[in-house]
Amino acid sequence: MKHLRAALWAALFLGVTCAAAGADDITLTSRDGAIELSGTLLGFDGQFYRVETQYGELTVDGSGVQCDGPGCPSLTDFVAQLSISGSSTIGDVLMPALVEGFALQNGLRAERITQDSAHFEYVLSRRDDATIVGRFQFRVSSTDEGFADLLADEADLVMALREIRRGELALAAEVGLGQLDDVNRSRVLALDAMTVIVSPVNPVSAISVSDLSRILSGEIDNWRTLDGPDAPITLHLRDAQSGIAQAVEDRVLKPARLTLADTVERHRTNTALAQAVAGDQLGIGVASFSEIGNSKPLALTGPCAFKLRANRLSIKTEDYPLTAPMFLYVPARRLPKLARDFLSYTRTGPAQIITRRAGFVDQAPEEIALNAQGDRFANAIRVADGPDGLAELKRMVGTLTPLRRLSTSFRFEPGAARLDAQSRSNVQQLAHAVEAGVYDGRQMIFVGFSDGQGPATGNLEIAARRAQAVRQAIEAEVEASHLSHVQFSTDAFGEAMPMACDNARWGRQVNRRVEVWVR
Repeated sequence: MKHLRAALWAALFLGVTCAAAGADDITLTSRDGAIELSGTLLGFDGQFYRVETQYGELTVDGSGVQCDGPGCPSLTDFVAQLSISGSSTIGDVLMPALVEGFALQNGLRAERITQDSAHFEYVLSRRDDATIVGRFQFRVSSTDEGFADLLADEADLVMALREIRRGELALAAEVGLGQLDDVNRSRVLALDAMTVIVSPVNPVSAISVSDLSRILSGEIDNWRTLDGPDAPITLHLRDAQSGIAQAVEDRVLKPARLTLADTVERHRTNTALAQAVAGDQLGIGVASFSEIGNSKPLALTGPCAFKLRANRLSIKTEDYPLTAPMFLYVPARRLPKLARDFLSYTRTGPAQIITRRAGFVDQAPEEIALNAQGDRFANAIRVADGPDGLAELKRMVGTLTPLRRLSTSFRFEPGAARLDAQSRSNVQQLAHAVEAGVYDGRQMIFVGFSDGQGPATGNLEIAARRAQAVRQAIEAEVEASHLSHVQFSTDAFGEAMPMACDNARWGRQVNRRVEVWVR
């Protein structure tokens, strides 16, 4: 009886839900027969019943009750159902590879059944007796359609190449899917980047984000503006529903208060986009880093001449400003245990190896030696100003020389104290590594940096507060029993090591960061 009461109270306060099933009458009775609960079965996830009762919708732990009635599901032959919809960039290669890796690690067989070009299913069964335990159904389309399927209750998970938009957030909350921008409602599966590409014969090698926005809007329409030939510029992008194309509008055009030119040529796949730009001497496009084909990627630059190129490490550290996380959005409903186990698996070491082999940038923390820091220290020397600047530079070099930088970095939303979406995922990823004992017996220093706007003393204070905020976020996520195994501390160097030009909004955003260094 206590078990049933506890389950009922948990249901009332948590309001968890699960995938809808056919509506039927059932009666749930506690093991001692003292309590009965009748209603209409709304769903069953293998462990919990979701029932519409005279008290409202309740979720009840199946281990504490017996079920009677025509709607009672089988407890022994339960098959977990999971519907996944969204980005083809994620769904064509990465998710299938992760499902197959998950099955292999858990002693399951994964059989892929293709229905058409947009729909396929993985049937998961036990290797010893071939009993089917799960069906993971995929609809591969676009980020837009993935969110539409979720809102229409036709998908359990969304594969997205952009963050959820404000209107989608409001609709999701309205239909009971929870606040989808909360830390537990999304996870980053892998990392990608919006990469500016041109033909290999195009002489231009770098572009600023501000010039890119003006090109995309049509304000710049001739290559001579970029020190190229006197010839018109041809624009190429993915189709309008693609997450990568929408991310371009959200992160490049909207901050500049510009809109996309109507002369852009659209392409249905990443491969088609890369091929079109590679074959167009006057073309320019924004492509997924994982699929640039034979086109030539451009570096991002600014008036101060700092250059940032998209590569595996600059994307992983989020130093490249147009990094594009590959999201999996998880609504506030209770998924079957097999599905929850799969989501947990995506954060593990084996899953990160599969991500790399699939051609994407993984999130497993890497250690970067001081002599592999690229142009960062050269930039620091160039901006060191006066005795105070040189003294701070000397202190930074002395502090960091015996340490190694982790590839895990943290940045904040523009104008806000909240970590951005990728960094929120990084908190969980790094906390998982700490709990796994990866850094036992070592020192972990959270180092804050700022942009160069305003007085140096104020920037140093802001950087120190950000470093402390990230440290506290990690400590809050790590189980208390593991905190004593790693020595945490903070430091800050303000504007001492810029990544990009401070006279551009995107450059300042890149420079405001918290890095993690380990000894």
